Amino acid sequence: MEDVAARAGVSRALVSLVMRGSPKVSDQRREAVLAAAEELGYRPHAAARSLAQRRSNTVGVVVNDLHNTFFADVADGVHEHASAHGFRLLLNAVWRRDEDEEEAIESLLEHRADAIVLLGPRVDEAVLVEAAASVPIAVVGRHLDLEDIDVVINDDVCGAELAVEHLVGLGHRDIVHVDGGRGAGARFRREGFERRMVGHGLEPRVLAADYDEASGVNAVAQLIEHDALPTAIFCANDLSAVGALDRLEGHGLTLPDDISLVGYDNTSIAGLRHVSLTTIHQPRREMGARAMQMVLERIQGSRSEAARDVIEPELIERSTSGPVPTKRVPS
Repeated sequence: MEDVAARAGVSRALVSLVMRGSPKVSDQRREAVLAAAEELGYRPHAAARSLAQRRSNTVGVVVNDLHNTFFADVADGVHEHASAHGFRLLLNAVWRRDEDEEEAIESLLEHRADAIVLLGPRVDEAVLVEAAASVPIAVVGRHLDLEDIDVVINDDVCGAELAVEHLVGLGHRDIVHVDGGRGAGARFRREGFERRMVGHGLEPRVLAADYDEASGVNAVAQLIEHDALPTAIFCANDLSAVGALDRLEGHGLTLPDDISLVGYDNTSIAGLRHVSLTTIHQPRREMGARAMQMVLERIQGSRSEAARDVIEPELIERSTSGPVPTKRVPS
């Protein structure tokens, strides 16, 4: 900054005002400073500036599974809202491992992020509470009830009940749920499935799995191996449902004539013509934008208490669900 000031013939303080975008500088002097900075190849030192201002204008984002387009869409919502308010994102993608999430949070704190938004975290609650003592924390997708953590969630119990009601309304009585393991919201989707099935006097069959394609593939393979295919399958998320769809079609079954399938999330892949998956909708980008707004309110000091937004789900009916089949002859 000293060099820029000397080249432009102004004070170092005026260079600082220009670099901060202050309106107190005349256009003529601003242009002189910017021209000198360009000639010298000068860029403001972000770390030093954040120390001086006690703010970095960055928000850390930890994505539990970047392979899952649900989280990618939520991150888009966070980014759009952050950019509109002059914040940049520091993105950390992990692979569904608690220790990786903990390291990512620590890294963002070391880089002086003004806040952290976590998408579908699985890390221990104590880690989140400790981080929240330093910066505002918002979590998307995981049901938490912690004093200093903002939360944006879908009503997963209700979403699972919508799936069951849809299938039962089509005449299905033998429905299997492919579980989401420790995935965000999976426990509540399982509870909603079981509760509604029992409410209809039906046996709730649940297969242990996770939020990935392999889980859907393996679940269907297991059902076929034990000659236990139901008339309908409800998967805990769209990725698992896509895996199930692939294995069902590979076995020679046609959807929905031979079997019905419902997913969860309404990700972009669900709407593809050759997939056309019946699923439960979550407003992914809106959830990301809301989480960013939550931490922004904390950064600006307009709110101190934790906030909790519960988004109502919606059933999106497509081509993979239909009336219970009268006969089915797998190849």
